[in-house]
Amino acid sequence: MSAPQAALDRIAGMVAENRTSVLVAGGGMVGLSMAAFLSWHGVRCLLVERQPALTPHPRARGVNPRTMELLRALGLEERVRDTASSKALARNAGVIAVETLAGRQVGELRQYFMDHVTDLGELSPTGWCMCYQDELEPLLYERASELGAELLLDTELLSAEADDTGVTAVLRDRGRGAGRTVRADYLVAADGAGSETRARLGIGTHGPGSLGHFMNVAFEADLTEPLGSRRFIMCYVTGTGTRCALLPVNNRDRWMLHVMYRPGEEASFTERRCVELVRAAAGVPGLDVRVESVLPWHSAGLVADRFQDGRVFLAGDAAHVMPPTGAFGSNTGVQDAHNLAWKLAAVLRGEASPSLLATYDAERRPVADLTVAQAVLRHADRPRMAGQAPAAPDPAILPDEQVIFDYRYPAPAGGGDGREAGPGAPGTRAPHVPLVVGGAERSTLDLYARRPVLVAGPEGEAWRGAAARAAAGMGVPLDVHVLAATPDAPGPYDAHKSWCERHGVTPSGAVLVRPDGFVAWRAAAEPADPGAAVGDALAALLRPGLTEDAAGGPRLRPPTGSVTP
Repeated sequence: MSAPQAALDRIAGMVAENRTSVLVAGGGMVGLSMAAFLSWHGVRCLLVERQPALTPHPRARGVNPRTMELLRALGLEERVRDTASSKALARNAGVIAVETLAGRQVGELRQYFMDHVTDLGELSPTGWCMCYQDELEPLLYERASELGAELLLDTELLSAEADDTGVTAVLRDRGRGAGRTVRADYLVAADGAGSETRARLGIGTHGPGSLGHFMNVAFEADLTEPLGSRRFIMCYVTGTGTRCALLPVNNRDRWMLHVMYRPGEEASFTERRCVELVRAAAGVPGLDVRVESVLPWHSAGLVADRFQDGRVFLAGDAAHVMPPTGAFGSNTGVQDAHNLAWKLAAVLRGEASPSLLATYDAERRPVADLTVAQAVLRHADRPRMAGQAPAAPDPAILPDEQVIFDYRYPAPAGGGDGREAGPGAPGTRAPHVPLVVGGAERSTLDLYARRPVLVAGPEGEAWRGAAARAAAGMGVPLDVHVLAATPDAPGPYDAHKSWCERHGVTPSGAVLVRPDGFVAWRAAAEPADPGAAVGDALAALLRPGLTEDAAGGPRLRPPTGSVTP
């Protein structure tokens, strides 16, 4: 990738040489998450964002339970739930359709939609959170800074040249016009739907394509009276002559209006027209309205043809874009970052071979394909939501909890043969099981963090020493937990006696879980040589085998498993 030569010449002689382990391009929700996860793993990270400040616009708001699990691991769960929008929208639920907010209600949707008030106690230690992006991004920025990330706003990536040993990037401070050269081991491009990095690499996209253009109007107006006692997540408005939807920010006087428009009409969204649109949607002529900001956005369903090009990786909207129906977009991006961060950390520390990084594309791209398809199906179902089509939903639409929790990574990266099924199978997210640890109720998910973890059943004491010796012999860090047989014994205690069943093992069995909380390998019962079994499992996880691609160069062996809901 090269910036125009004129740009390079302009800053020649003015740049300073710097080094970092990972350079992150883009300081939105996904880029900031990437910086936080990398720093949490102890990886030196530099993030650059061309805008001078974080987004002031509310934008996205639905933080799904899987993302909340990841924020919980970062120590951010309570901070996120303590934001103004999260507290205000804590009991909002459902999608409705009205002629106007003050007028007749014509539809309601609750069939496949998993509200954030849904009880997920069997699935997760946490749940949905409605926190707008303008409140979440500062928390991610603060946490990444606390963990040691270097974050540079008002700084753009002019060029990046990758070679066999790293990436040379040229940056420019847009405020001062000063440039600098940074040498990084890897580059993560989280630079949005119009990713310049993806374009420079010549990476194409596939998918349904454009689905519509929308203007996002953030405004202040007291809608308490027309709202009444209703507390919805989204309200489609059918009686204005323009397709639009109302979204609450605080259920009182802060709202957003999404308005569909045709390309080329952007200039027509003057403050006066936005006020008229809000009044029409509310059904309150003469309503006092103050427009805070207006932001256009393009709804589409697209996935990059590959998420990796040598030492450069795509994440978030740079890798996939999808309509907001289902609130999958930014959540999928944060989960991209979480998947990639532990792999980069393990390779940079010398604990894993570089071939591990090929599993990022092998795992996350099929998940993006699945999730984009589901978001697009929900987008097409909007007329039914608005009461303008038959009541039966498209049978291809999967319940939200399946899309969020039940995808499966290919078997080679998961350390299995792809034939094992059920909860706890290799390649699946490790099940949430309540445990008592140190007298406090915790979740099995709280055991998974910066390194692989082996958890054995209450009759699996032999795993402890054998696993520790195997890991030490490989120079790989490994946490080992053996479930306590009784409440007063040391170790996590399975008070509900459900851990073995939920993981598909006997009391002498064990499960190896990756740092991202996905099952890498399991043994239904203690084998003859548990140390050798753990060593083989760690090698399969951290040093996946490579073959030579027909076009030249190494690639991951073709997976025998599948990504399935």
